[in-house]
Amino acid sequence: MLLQGKNAVVTGAARGLGRACALRFAEAGADLVLIDVGQDIAGVPYPLGSESQLEHTAELCRKYGGSVLTVTADVREPRDVERAVGQALDRYGTLQVLVNGAGIAAPSGKAVHEITEDEWDLMIDVDLSGAWRMMKAVVPGMVEQHAGSIINISSTAGLVGYRHFAGYSAAKHGLIGLTKAAALDYAPFRVRVNALCPGSVRDDPVFEGRMLAEIARSLDVAVDEHEQIFVQAQPMNALIEPDDIAGAALYLAGDDSRQVTGTTLTVDGGFSAR
Repeated sequence: MLLQGKNAVVTGAARGLGRACALRFAEAGADLVLIDVGQDIAGVPYPLGSESQLEHTAELCRKYGGSVLTVTADVREPRDVERAVGQALDRYGTLQVLVNGAGIAAPSGKAVHEITEDEWDLMIDVDLSGAWRMMKAVVPGMVEQHAGSIINISSTAGLVGYRHFAGYSAAKHGLIGLTKAAALDYAPFRVRVNALCPGSVRDDPVFEGRMLAEIARSLDVAVDEHEQIFVQAQPMNALIEPDDIAGAALYLAGDDSRQVTGTTLTVDGGFSAR
């Protein structure tokens, strides 16, 4: 019960890595605030997490006995973020953990000069500015209590370049820069900020993830072949599992990492070591 007595906010919690982190945190004893947009966004060429998926995540988490609050909110909208965090504080009074998991993989699949202004703005607004808005809303309470852990879900695309994914890579690189700067800002207040960089994560049906499939689609890789193709680039000859990322997030959220801040924890089976 590594998170017993802690309250954790997870964005992008309707499915995928957000759901995986939420379940691992619930198992570890945390009370949860699960946030997701709960609807599709114009310009994103695939379905996003739904309200029903968010509620399903909550039902799975409640089986561990903790309290779970669900909130639909768009991290692009400051008022949505303020409302969501306000509801969280009304429920629990304090927040000890924030996982910034909300993100999109597309619009992608274009060379830099082919990206439109709207496509660029959308990617940056969700994947980078959304995390910044959540931090702005949550950090003051953490500073006041002199305790907190913020985990920003970046990517190996935040460490290396990916052809035809300039917007995504720029946002994820930026998230690592934001993490390092924020870690220095809040270190005197014992508020830790770290980045977690997953490699190619398998779309486990239990978590209803589809990120890898959407990346494959943007690269014109056949859906029925994409896992085998991505495995070929993995030094450990296996895709990353959602539970691998959730376990790393649990470490960063808990007291065992109390001296860890401003770091980038990479879970990619050695992909970025080359």
